[in-house]
Amino acid sequence: MKEALEPLPAGPTITPSAQVSVVVIAFNDVAHVCDAVRSALTQGDTVTEVIAVNDASTDGTGAALDDLARSAPRLRVLHRERNSGGCGTPRNDGLRAATGRYVMFLDSDDVLPPGAVGALLTAALEHDAPVAAGACVRRELPAHRDVPWQPGLYREPAVHESAEASPQLVRDTLCVNKLYARSFLDGHNITFPEGRFTYEDFVFTARVLAADPRIATIPDSVYIWHVRRSAAKQSISLDRTDVANWQARIAAHRASVQIFKDAGLKALAHAASTKFLDHDLRMYVRELHTRSADYRAEWWSLARDYLAGFEEADLRAARAPARWLARVVLASPAPQDLDRLTQLAARPGRLLPPYTEIDGRAVWSPDLPDVELDAIGSKPTHRLPVTIDAEPCVTGRGVLRLRIHDLYGRLAAAGPQSIDIELYRRRDERRGPVHTAALTRAAPAAAGSHACWTAEVALDLDALVEPGEHCADPEPWDLMAQVSCANGAGFRASLRAKGPGLRRRVLLSRRHLVLLVQPYATTGGALSLRVASGVRSVWRIAARRLRR
Repeated sequence: MKEALEPLPAGPTITPSAQVSVVVIAFNDVAHVCDAVRSALTQGDTVTEVIAVNDASTDGTGAALDDLARSAPRLRVLHRERNSGGCGTPRNDGLRAATGRYVMFLDSDDVLPPGAVGALLTAALEHDAPVAAGACVRRELPAHRDVPWQPGLYREPAVHESAEASPQLVRDTLCVNKLYARSFLDGHNITFPEGRFTYEDFVFTARVLAADPRIATIPDSVYIWHVRRSAAKQSISLDRTDVANWQARIAAHRASVQIFKDAGLKALAHAASTKFLDHDLRMYVRELHTRSADYRAEWWSLARDYLAGFEEADLRAARAPARWLARVVLASPAPQDLDRLTQLAARPGRLLPPYTEIDGRAVWSPDLPDVELDAIGSKPTHRLPVTIDAEPCVTGRGVLRLRIHDLYGRLAAAGPQSIDIELYRRRDERRGPVHTAALTRAAPAAAGSHACWTAEVALDLDALVEPGEHCADPEPWDLMAQVSCANGAGFRASLRAKGPGLRRRVLLSRRHLVLLVQPYATTGGALSLRVASGVRSVWRIAARRLRR
């Protein structure tokens, strides 16, 4: 590895407040890496240096960094001669080269928001904390839709004297939304796994928490994680199409749990296992129906082998949907009931019929009688995984036929009376019109079948596009239901997309002349809409499809 050797122009004297080294790693990301580096350089005089590690890129990334360094005295560029195959090795290179009292990590396709480093440094200094952490935002591009990462950990400022006393911290496995004292990392020999090790931040974070530092957390947004799902090459965390990704996640999680166990931190090991069920397992199951038969079989086998080592206490501590998913996987030697599993893994989860009961116990199915749906009878109404079917009518304009399925008698006891259908524009969560309908109890389809309630609503599709606004690209809108019950209870649920009406339609509009509306099912099976307006927009979309 070599450092750029060209002489750089003399820069301004670094003030005493400059205490933070920011390590940026890059491989073949010439389109974004300079934006990442600039976001670190513009943090102000808290940043003493930015160390960019070029992991043997072949696309001009190294040259772009060298060019930027000529006009940025605080930027040091390290060039690896051989690609490491992962993110851990270049981060370790940057960590070894760092001279600041504190260090942060930044990926080449992400950015630091203004004031991020200062906010973290202030928290670390005020509370004498070797680690400070802040909120991370996942920004979906190009829509610029922001989704908070683990928001429950960062709602208010807090100081955690001990990681063991705050096991919820294991849910944030990211290394990039944190600031670390270099003396703390060096004193505990904390580094990243070397080489081709996916999800290296799982292990690094476990090593940090196992050292049991004081940790200051702040609600400030300190990291913007760019999610480019349409990119030609997906990032490691998004590329889950190969079962090797699942293997890598299991390996990283297993290593993390072992780190906690070796440190005698049983509470953290338990919390990490529960997090795996609640987050990782649900995420992969949610996508399982989109994979090939070979992928499903191998994924299922790997999952069963790994889950078999979990303690019963880990399963019991997980949320009910994740707990039930894990027990189905453990009980069945081969993949089954993928549609039901996918819908249950969604957020919010939906438990599809049939609803089997054996000897008074709610169970998954007649062929898996040992998979008990424990707590289904005691969960609050608003926590139940209720299924609401929504079928767009083929002929009606924006008409939805709705059917709410009872869940082991829980809804019958509550008495559903009315339903509100709410629409939210996905990119900015702008709320659209609310449509209310009375619910009617339907006659049982067969003797002994569960109860259902039905309604029909006509969506005001024109109101989804503001006057004078034309959607050049279809705007996604998500739908949610709010059900009110006779006993005063209520619950929110997404809608399960069903029926032949899930197709694109061109509708005449008094306000916009024409609307292009497409009801569709998301990966998790929920009903959403894509809406475009205006003749030009519709023709543009049609032309794009014809060119494919």
